[in-house]
Amino acid sequence: MNYQTPRGTYDILPEEAGRWHDLERVIREKTKLYRYREIRTPYFEDTAVFKRENDSSDMVNKEMYTFQMGSDSLTLRPEGTAGVIRAFDQHKLYGSMEMPAKLYYVGAMFRHERPQKGRQRQFTQFGVENIGVKSPQIDAETIALGCDIVKAMDISSVKVLINTLGDEESRAAYRKALQEYFAPHLDELCGDCHRRFEQNPLRILDCKVDHEKEFMKGAPRLSEYLNEESRNYFDEVLRSLDSLGIPYEIDERLVRGLDYYTHTVFEVVSTRPDSGAQATIFGGGRYDNFVSYYGGPDMSGIGFAIGMERLLQLAADEGHDFNDKDDAEVYVIGLGNVSGEVLKTVQELRAAGIAAEAGLTQRSLKAQFKSADRCGAKYIVIIGEEEVKNQTVNLKKSGEKEQVSIKGSELVSKLKEWSEQ
Repeated sequence: MNYQTPRGTYDILPEEAGRWHDLERVIREKTKLYRYREIRTPYFEDTAVFKRENDSSDMVNKEMYTFQMGSDSLTLRPEGTAGVIRAFDQHKLYGSMEMPAKLYYVGAMFRHERPQKGRQRQFTQFGVENIGVKSPQIDAETIALGCDIVKAMDISSVKVLINTLGDEESRAAYRKALQEYFAPHLDELCGDCHRRFEQNPLRILDCKVDHEKEFMKGAPRLSEYLNEESRNYFDEVLRSLDSLGIPYEIDERLVRGLDYYTHTVFEVVSTRPDSGAQATIFGGGRYDNFVSYYGGPDMSGIGFAIGMERLLQLAADEGHDFNDKDDAEVYVIGLGNVSGEVLKTVQELRAAGIAAEAGLTQRSLKAQFKSADRCGAKYIVIIGEEEVKNQTVNLKKSGEKEQVSIKGSELVSKLKEWSEQ
């Protein structure tokens, strides 16, 4: 049987893993600068953690991997925020952490959607949640963190799209206006938008099926229904972005794909012509009622999530140096019955922090030199039976004929001397 990966999943092969390590390094460096701490939650949760009352999102209604174990309904996590907030409430982190609580996560998510470039059924997501303080400046700072990570991956062809969904009063007025506007067009809307019409008509604006229809262009704008408090909050977010020198574009059609957002929502998208439908690099927004939904106090939060596969592809497209080479610095060659001494030498090099490889089976000198080339070794150590007797080794730079004979005890210091030249 020739087994294959399930549709919508993929293997990360050894030659690709270094790119992931590079991105993960950037993530950890940047989150540390902003004083975020990592949180790790289960890959599956009680279904009710994700399937909240009257949720209109496609993720909840069509894409979740849900399974029954006895009387328990469990779901593979389709996104990271819900599990983080559940953990925040369950462990009462609001009582033990300094507010705002700054948390980040990295891990696999699962959505049953049509696989395409940059979008798989199992994908890896990095995200942050900043919980406990409601502030326009924190909204801007959160966007700045995401932009810093994108910039560190040498991705420059981007723009920030931003909008406000306002507070509950503003959204209630806007929902009523949208329902009144779309009611005469119900027969022209797709099946999903019929559900959205009842649950959350804002989501109709985000429909990929109906968005080009003529009547969509005349839909009311949320900015016309914002109360003064919501308008002032959004204006202060924009002023904060201005002070950080982060350019942005207000997109009044931007509502994001999840129902729990309030006030600020944003996306950072690629402006590369070849990005197509997969232009979004990261996106997120503020949520005012999410913490209390899971039994915690009345606290606001803001976060975003980055699909790491998409970020890696864009970084490669823009020529980022992933620094993912795993070359050996030294290759130890053995001639004759000296495998024990070769093993000892290569382990001593590794103990000194030098990446080393060795020929631990008896092969010809030519074959071992070929292995050294394939490993990308800068230096070659040659040990024969005579060298073992004299407690010496022969050392040479790769590609050069000249070699030196030194005491085995001097090998590490000599290699460090050469590497500093």
